[in-house]
Amino acid sequence: MFKVFTSVALAAMVLAGGGGSAQAGPYDAHKGKTLVVNFPAHPHYDAVVKVLPEFTRQTGIKVEVDQLEYLKMREKQTLELTKARGDYDLIGYVVFSKADYVFADQLENLARFFMNPLLSDPAYDAADIIPGYLQNIGVAGGEKGYLPGPTGSLFGIPFGAETSILGYRKDIFEKHGLKVPETYDEMLDLACRIPKLEPGMGGLASRAASGQHAAHAFLLHLAPLGGRVFDGQWNPIINNEAGVKAAQALKTIVDCGPEGAKTFGFAEAGTAFLQGKTAMFLDSTVFAGQVDDPTKSRIAGKVGWAIHPKGVRYGSQTGGFGVAIPRNAKNKEAAFLLMQWLTSKKADKLIALQGGNPIRFSTHADADVNARYPYMKTFGEALKQADPDWRPIIPPWGKINNDLGTTVSKILTENADIKQSLDGLAGRIKTTMKEAGYETFKP
Repeated sequence: MFKVFTSVALAAMVLAGGGGSAQAGPYDAHKGKTLVVNFPAHPHYDAVVKVLPEFTRQTGIKVEVDQLEYLKMREKQTLELTKARGDYDLIGYVVFSKADYVFADQLENLARFFMNPLLSDPAYDAADIIPGYLQNIGVAGGEKGYLPGPTGSLFGIPFGAETSILGYRKDIFEKHGLKVPETYDEMLDLACRIPKLEPGMGGLASRAASGQHAAHAFLLHLAPLGGRVFDGQWNPIINNEAGVKAAQALKTIVDCGPEGAKTFGFAEAGTAFLQGKTAMFLDSTVFAGQVDDPTKSRIAGKVGWAIHPKGVRYGSQTGGFGVAIPRNAKNKEAAFLLMQWLTSKKADKLIALQGGNPIRFSTHADADVNARYPYMKTFGEALKQADPDWRPIIPPWGKINNDLGTTVSKILTENADIKQSLDGLAGRIKTTMKEAGYETFKP
């Protein structure tokens, strides 16, 4: 079931990470142990697998990896986390799962590990971790139940985290003397002007397919345009002026997009950009690794990157994956040591050099990383604007998100009235929230 990774050529990475002989001290009590970890099949975790042998070399702790496609991973974790003793010592989880796992008391609060001087690395420098990532993926119990605040706690650390970024064709922009958009007005103008300048080319590729893709695409614009799904009392406000503008922005992008845009998921939107069928791409940073790969891209060397444009505010998305220790794990302290090592400055750089998504500002600014991936500095600047609250991380969100996706899809494909559609959605959300108990406590 599991595959053990014990031998990879790591000479260059060892030099980069300052590796020497096996470290003494915190790892001594755990030498010889084997940790079993559950990670998603994802480019970041492919990079992680390449550096795990260095962890074993330094610590004497072996690691077995069960790497599964995301939905299968979630199904497996749902079963494993309910056992008295689970098979996994460390898990990768998608941000959606945070609320479910914490609410079910299935993850360890990390405070006691960071408080333990036998385990906690004083050079860890948690302040270097991008706050939007840490808040969105790792914190629960604070403001709104899923954000930092006086009552918040840390249950996971971002690992394979992502934000939204704008890719654009430098050659097309230079050919027509176009300015890289900094605002939504500029971006939407270019989205529909480029097809006139370059017949047959779409302006901007976006997700739009019915379901989670349409929901994600709508939310991509809601926060920058000043919106939120709820107000501070859990009343749905997705149908206010900002919500209408977000839907209008998405419809404009899709209508001016490449052929087939209304059916695009993330992969299809990315493929359209890679094949030169569109001049811009606004979505996750995880996509960047494919752009300059000539085996996958027809536009290698022709793409520039810019931060997510500003509406009434900056509001790039945060999401992706984190790592956590299950409450039913067998080797919790050793799992913490692995988690801490993987998310340390040295390992973050090693993983980034292998094509992973760094979580630290220092890695995004690192000269070696930028020499290999020149866009990393821009991504680091974008992450200063990352919004941890662009999407509510609450247990009822799955149902609401499905309804949102269906509603937005009808706006895009059937020209349903935007305000009426969002008003109906808001009413259904209110019912869902009441059923979930969000109107129960009234002091």
